[in-house]
Amino acid sequence: MGAAVTIILSRRGRPVGEGPYAREIADAVPRIEAATGLKYKRPPKVEVRTKEQVRDFLVKKFEETSPAADIAGEEAAYKMLGMLPDSLDLRKFYLAVLTEQVIGYYDPGTKVLYVVKGADEKTVNITLTHELVHALQDQYISLDSLQRTTSDNDRLSAAQAVVEGEAQFEQLSIMVGGPTNVALRVGGRDRIREMIRENQSAMPVFATAPMVIQESLLFPYLAGADFVQRYKEKRGKANIFADLPTSTEQILHTDAFFKTPRDEPSVVTLPAPRGARKVYENDLGEFGVRLFLYQHLKDEQTAARAAMGWDGDRYVVVQGASGRGIVWASVWDSTMEAANFSDALIRATGRRTGMQERREAAGGATFHPEGRTVSVFPRIIGGRAVVLYSDLPAGLSGVIDPAAIAVTPR
Repeated sequence: MGAAVTIILSRRGRPVGEGPYAREIADAVPRIEAATGLKYKRPPKVEVRTKEQVRDFLVKKFEETSPAADIAGEEAAYKMLGMLPDSLDLRKFYLAVLTEQVIGYYDPGTKVLYVVKGADEKTVNITLTHELVHALQDQYISLDSLQRTTSDNDRLSAAQAVVEGEAQFEQLSIMVGGPTNVALRVGGRDRIREMIRENQSAMPVFATAPMVIQESLLFPYLAGADFVQRYKEKRGKANIFADLPTSTEQILHTDAFFKTPRDEPSVVTLPAPRGARKVYENDLGEFGVRLFLYQHLKDEQTAARAAMGWDGDRYVVVQGASGRGIVWASVWDSTMEAANFSDALIRATGRRTGMQERREAAGGATFHPEGRTVSVFPRIIGGRAVVLYSDLPAGLSGVIDPAAIAVTPR
């Protein structure tokens, strides 16, 4: 199967024992402990495997943490929202991207860091630092359980942003000689983003991925590293896992996480669908809303502005006798922000369907592409500003009763 190496450090930090990467890991461990303010409770363990063995392992872990039904549901939702091409097999594409040019991977299940045999030395050193941070994180919070949340994609994305963001930030800090030198040595935060993007773009499968896949995979590293840097500026070496952010809004906006009281998202609960079967249910979060709007409006600033004020959302994919549809409810901090989003959503829907809208009362709009009805309606539900979006086949209407939607504090 491959060589297993446990690195045990003496009091002076020198490696005890022999094995591949013993010296590199013994050098990295005290640097990581100094950067994070946390100590390894037990020595990290490394196993060297062939590329095929590591790939097979990653495929197995993907199957365990990403059930086929959830991937299929997410695929259906993103296709209904026009964010994925109808011909794409999301599961196969995810596997192709995630196993492309594999160098190393820390597995929280076995507590082992796997490294590909014969990989480029320089790349391995960078990967070791990144994955050793994950090994340290896993000794203070269960990464395995953290990555198994499936019913709240937004909260999961926020947690992943801390996990990957800390590893990315500490990796860069160690490379350039400390956190205060990161922006200076690499040319600022924009250059950090470019470095990460350039590294990912060197992978041909990733380079062909639809925008939503690319941006979703980059978000934990880009926005996550940015969040970790702000966290360190404000909290020093406090344990970042002691109180995790609960939404991508808190990752994206400093005040949303660091102000008191914190801006916690509201919980949107949809009633059981009428006249149709529920296929899948989840949320997009502020970052997902940005991606949806950017996909169709092709204007990053407009998408970011229209998504500000998000306070929670929930969508459901349904199957009726006449076909499949989606209903999506989002709640906003104010009626003005709901109106801004509603306007952007109407424009995005017009571009996606290629149809002229029919304006309805109270700022709503409907579209009638062949065999379907797409509608956008702002509403006040329980005193909160809500925007309802639906894309349903002909013969299927009234799937979700607006009066039965609940918006509650988290």
